[in-house]
Amino acid sequence: MTFWERNQLKLAPFLFLAPAILIFLIYVIYPIIDSIWVSFHEWNGMDKNGTRGNGNPNWSWVGLKNYVVLFTDDEEFYVSLFNNIRWLLFSLIAIPIGLLLALFVNQSILGMRYIKSLFYFPFVINAVVIGVIFTWFYNPKYGALTYVLSLFGLDPIPVLADENLATYGIIIASFFPGIAYTMILYITGLTGVNREMVEAGRIDGASGFTMLWHVILPQLKPATLIAVVVTIVGSLRSFDLIAVMTAGGPWGSTEVLAYKMYQESLFNYRMGYGAAIATILFLIMDIYIAWFLYRLFKNEKSEK
Repeated sequence: MTFWERNQLKLAPFLFLAPAILIFLIYVIYPIIDSIWVSFHEWNGMDKNGTRGNGNPNWSWVGLKNYVVLFTDDEEFYVSLFNNIRWLLFSLIAIPIGLLLALFVNQSILGMRYIKSLFYFPFVINAVVIGVIFTWFYNPKYGALTYVLSLFGLDPIPVLADENLATYGIIIASFFPGIAYTMILYITGLTGVNREMVEAGRIDGASGFTMLWHVILPQLKPATLIAVVVTIVGSLRSFDLIAVMTAGGPWGSTEVLAYKMYQESLFNYRMGYGAAIATILFLIMDIYIAWFLYRLFKNEKSEK
């Protein structure tokens, strides 16, 4: 009997996984490692072997200099980090709203199928389109927001031109697809709710909020976990709406870490510095994901 015949069942899973693992290593792991390596260098993004006009090399080792400058001399970095935190906190509002919509569209009412499709529609729209729509909506001259304010005798509010309001205006725009996504998650979760437990709760006198809190929500825990993870990770890597609606303005007030990385790398020709920002963002995501997985495994272990 050959080696393959003896170990076929053991080796087959690895052979099936090999192509996916290879692609993952090439297109995910290698870029991450290479980005971290670049963050320890000063590089303008051009030929690594060439020199600049002042005679200095395009590619040079600087160690932790990029990180030192980032934390000590770059105020915009802290603005971007604070904006990411604001995105993280306010984007979580989409989760309870999505739950309420899911409970609403889950009713057996005539025409509810069409209402579901209307709420689902924002999820399939490209983020660039959403950004353009909300830019028109906030326009202080002819936007819909200006028209609504005029009905109450109020003056137009230049949301995207106000450094104190612009970030919140973009976050509200992000609710458009975010609420739709969480609604879909909860609709899927509601289809798996144990009807016997619901009936038992009704027999015990539970109804309304009591039924929701003690019977429905515990069964929607998996959907809630997914919604929280996707929402937080999405808020940390927010980029597209900012690029379309404000391009980081006014005066850099709406920049987040992902957009600052993009600006520094491609427009300021500081690839090493941009890679350092990307590494910090990557570490923040890693810490959160590690904490989340720890809590998830801990809860599953306690339930067993």
